[in-house]
Amino acid sequence: MTHDAHIAIVGAGIGGLTAALCFHHLGYRVDVFEQSPELKEVGAGIQISPNGQRVFEKLGLDQRLKEQGLQAQAIQLMNHAPSRAVARLDLSKSRAQGGYYLFHRADLLTVLVDACSDAGVPIHLGQSIDGPTSLQQHNFDLIVGADGLHSNFRKLLNPHSRAFFTGQIAWRSVVENVIAQPAEAHVHMGPHRHIVTYPIREGRDLNVVCIKEQADWSDEGWNHPDDPSILKREFGDFSGLLPVFDRVHSLHKWGLFRHPVADTWAEGNVAIMGDAAHPTLPFLAQGAVMAIEDAWVLAACFHRDGVGGLQAYQSIRMPRVSRVLAAANSNAWKYHLANPIVRGLAHSALGAGSRIAPARLVRQFDWIYAHDVTQDVT
Repeated sequence: MTHDAHIAIVGAGIGGLTAALCFHHLGYRVDVFEQSPELKEVGAGIQISPNGQRVFEKLGLDQRLKEQGLQAQAIQLMNHAPSRAVARLDLSKSRAQGGYYLFHRADLLTVLVDACSDAGVPIHLGQSIDGPTSLQQHNFDLIVGADGLHSNFRKLLNPHSRAFFTGQIAWRSVVENVIAQPAEAHVHMGPHRHIVTYPIREGRDLNVVCIKEQADWSDEGWNHPDDPSILKREFGDFSGLLPVFDRVHSLHKWGLFRHPVADTWAEGNVAIMGDAAHPTLPFLAQGAVMAIEDAWVLAACFHRDGVGGLQAYQSIRMPRVSRVLAAANSNAWKYHLANPIVRGLAHSALGAGSRIAPARLVRQFDWIYAHDVTQDVT
């Protein structure tokens, strides 16, 4: 069934394209506008947990995505030096159904772009949209700002919102999986630093994200090239990863900034979603998944009540997003314990927990992974 309303999505990232497909799924005409002249993702991995997979199942994309992703079996917490296992979170013991998948971002984006093409959803490239007035001539019934961390639409709806530096910086790279890491996400924990590694692309490559506490930073963004040799200087005591550092030829860094969850997510016929509404730190692998959940709820609320449903969209999403962001923010200090006595005690407790009650350790995250966002709007 096709409805008369015409929807504009500004931003062709993972959240924006998912939103376009959700609205199309419900029978709406959709146009996507993207400022970049071409659709591409930088070399980086992404994790999609079962709560995100449920949206893709409703959209009929789950099989295509499973073919592109690598199903993770566990999350392994590691001590940095000496390199050794601390605790294992066996994902099969979670109550969540649907699988936890590891992707190269470009592969995930390709599936979504192809799905938009198959659905006849046009993606207009090279379109710099700085606000609703840029789209006035089209008479859209709803305009969705899915334009990311530096969203013009967030600034329009929340003019006094400001980001602040968290005192942490990160580096990322994708390299050959020379350590033959299995289908697991590893968190290597060290004083004031940690590294996340996980395999992608059938295990051939390894996504690497290194995070370190630092007092100052001037630029917020994703695309600042850096010298690969810095990894050995800053993380050289992470002995188990030295073969990985040797294979890094392209490295990018960014400063980790926190934005408060936006006070206003919708006004009139304009709404924001994903990083435009609630950027999250990369300590729980839920940034993209929260945007995917937003996409479904936003489309469902609009389908039920038109623009009158936009406030319900914010009311439904804000408590869950705020809780997820708080959990992500609290993870960093747990990974960065500097006092060797405190770190040793904490790691011993984690290890004992994973041996004695492995299901309990992973089920503490069931409130995230087992949630079915497609049931949130009735």
